[in-house]
Amino acid sequence: MDAPNQGGDVTSKVAQELPYLRRYARALTGSQQSGDHYAAATLEAILQDMSAVKGASGVRVGLFKAFHQIWVTSGAPIDEADVGAATEAQTQRRLASLTQNTREALLLHSIEGFTAAEVGEIVGVDESEANDLIGIARNEMAQAMKGRIMIIEDEAIIAMDISGIVEGMGHDVTGIARTRDQAVELARKAPPELILADIQLADKSSGIDAVTHILEEMGEVPVVFITAFPERLLTGERPEPAFLITKPYTEDQVQSAVSQAMFFASTETLKAG
Repeated sequence: MDAPNQGGDVTSKVAQELPYLRRYARALTGSQQSGDHYAAATLEAILQDMSAVKGASGVRVGLFKAFHQIWVTSGAPIDEADVGAATEAQTQRRLASLTQNTREALLLHSIEGFTAAEVGEIVGVDESEANDLIGIARNEMAQAMKGRIMIIEDEAIIAMDISGIVEGMGHDVTGIARTRDQAVELARKAPPELILADIQLADKSSGIDAVTHILEEMGEVPVVFITAFPERLLTGERPEPAFLITKPYTEDQVQSAVSQAMFFASTETLKAG
């Protein structure tokens, strides 16, 4: 009688963690479409054989470990259909210059909150090597490209905090907008190379709508969305962000998300409506 209950419990836990697997997969690929494809493939594999999840130290670790096995087996490609031929070639060159498993280790640790021991279990190394990978990733991140970043955030203290974080990374902040209209106007005056946008703004306008309007005028620009309710934007049922961090955030999460978004010259974003 125990096995069916255990199986149902595992399935329920996998379902709870699936939105966050989508977030991780999207950040790795720079694309909602590709990220969700890998997440779906992982879910299919688990449904066929739950042993990998059940044999891990926890269901969440097992889920991400199953994803990693599929990811590395595929060669961790960046799809030209998602980013375009020129961007795809540029991205592949950047990938080739990075130490293996460093991006994965950093995202798992900083964005998804896994311990170094859990990161090691997921990517197949010991805890010490996982710590080394995270450290290498931070060093490589510090040497990454710098750019002009616009912040769309209605809470002054949070906006100042985010501004200080990205300036500390070497980026230039073009300005801070509190509403949709302010964001559109600011983008016209000082076109950004990356946008950090809260979802809900002061006048009840939407950061999503602001970004959509800006991208319609400017073309594609990497975007990192910030929200207190990530589950609502990680369903896989509609156009959703490729890069997403959760309030309350940490400095490490902002740094990692910005670096991953800047890593790609373009990114999928939400459509209006």
